[in-house]
Amino acid sequence: MLAGRVRQRMFISSRLGNRSLRPLALLRSSLLLGALAAASAGCEHSPETAGGGFIPTGSASPADSISIVTNAIGMSFPQGLDENNNPYLRYIEKNTGLNIKVTLPPQDVYPEKLNVIMASGNTPDLINYSDKVWMNDNARQNKLMPLDELIDRYGKDLKEKIPKEAWDQVTVDGKIYAVPSLNEVKGLELMYVRKDWLDRLGLAPPVTLDDYYKVIRAFTLDDPDGNGINDTIGLTFGESLVRSAPFFGAFGVQLDQWADRYGELAYTSTLPETKEALAFLRKLYREKLLDPEFPLNRNPSMMDKIKNGKVGLFSAAWYDTRGPIAANMQKDPRAVWIPLEFPRGPEGHSGVYATNLVRSYNVIPVGSANPEGVIRYLNFIAGDGYKTLKLGFENEIWSMQNGKMVINFEEHNKHLYRGIYQAMEDVQDKETSKIRLDALGDFHLYDNLKRIEGHLIPNAFYGSPTPSMSKYYNIKGKELMEHFVRIIVGVEPLDSFEMAVERWRKEGGDDMTREVNEWYKKQGIPQGAR
Repeated sequence: MLAGRVRQRMFISSRLGNRSLRPLALLRSSLLLGALAAASAGCEHSPETAGGGFIPTGSASPADSISIVTNAIGMSFPQGLDENNNPYLRYIEKNTGLNIKVTLPPQDVYPEKLNVIMASGNTPDLINYSDKVWMNDNARQNKLMPLDELIDRYGKDLKEKIPKEAWDQVTVDGKIYAVPSLNEVKGLELMYVRKDWLDRLGLAPPVTLDDYYKVIRAFTLDDPDGNGINDTIGLTFGESLVRSAPFFGAFGVQLDQWADRYGELAYTSTLPETKEALAFLRKLYREKLLDPEFPLNRNPSMMDKIKNGKVGLFSAAWYDTRGPIAANMQKDPRAVWIPLEFPRGPEGHSGVYATNLVRSYNVIPVGSANPEGVIRYLNFIAGDGYKTLKLGFENEIWSMQNGKMVINFEEHNKHLYRGIYQAMEDVQDKETSKIRLDALGDFHLYDNLKRIEGHLIPNAFYGSPTPSMSKYYNIKGKELMEHFVRIIVGVEPLDSFEMAVERWRKEGGDDMTREVNEWYKKQGIPQGAR
């Protein structure tokens, strides 16, 4: 029955078009990265968006007006306010001298809306999107403006605060085509477990993959919550293998990355180690130890299982201690959650993917009436406006008391929508980040990030997308991901892995691999890591 539902979901997914793949969807999906922004600020929101098309600038003169299309990142507005009427937008307008019009297309069709906008001939001055392949593709089609001279003239803070490695990722054929917004964090996932369940069953915190298997099995079969009902889940994932990164890390790989293998880059989803990880997960699923609904788990349903005490172990995002974990402990006073060592595989490997340095891309379509205003807007967010947009208005949202930041959480939660603007041009500021995270409460947020940073598996390819990637990357990566899910649930045999890899290679993978290695050889990086 479930296999049939999986096939149906995959058919529907294929009809909806390309979807991002990190972790796979975790990195490239602007919705999930938006959830990161919301949750790191300490509150969860259901998506609430306005409008579906581009809002023109009206009667304002082009000289002092800009129009923006960006993502709502899961934020909602207090009653009486919206994306074009709120104090933070007025704050930006006052300090830049700009009249700003904002459009928030619905999140579930954001990519489709952007494609319609780009084809319409009625483009805005600024678009923010998290898919670098989309950015690269439109740049190569001459639909985007090169920004080098504009940044030199109007982007002083952008030049100072964005490192060369990030600018390299938005450079196509020697010209800059986007202003990158940076990831505040270096990694997202770490393992958390119900310590009270471990104690009730007489189990030690797991370290090796074998230890994890024993704990997952006991949490599924041995009634860890003591209610006498077989209703617990040892391990859960989300659809498209979201929150599975530590289990691939136990085999020394992460999905949807590039890794050095004997001096050349290889796509990690095609490596034998990935097949080994799939075999382990297939075993869990066959023995009914992995959440049987994982192929259908949207993020809210997965989080609900954790909040409601059905899950004893999962790969948490670093901010989940302030989200579903905190909600579970509030609902069940007996619940105690602790972080774990990342599962160590048979060859001693462990870890999770590193986030891309660049979180999203700000592009100016050809034909913009005010490209200078766009760069001034982004420069203000990264520069003079950074602290206010990141933290909220001082003495209204927060204040410094005895050298510590104290937050008025009632007002803080009302003002989270400011992240819509701030996330468009985020930069890395460790001091501000630590003060803010510590002020959010005793949720170990900073500690979680430091734990993750010590176990990162980086992506060896960090350049601008190659020409073949624009044609094949998202589509073929998505097909591989769907095949991996079918392998895990038993719809496809394990040995079909090689068939899927061969199809990937013939249908664009070999071209992408060749181009990626051409880039790699130009970097002068010491090669031959494995």
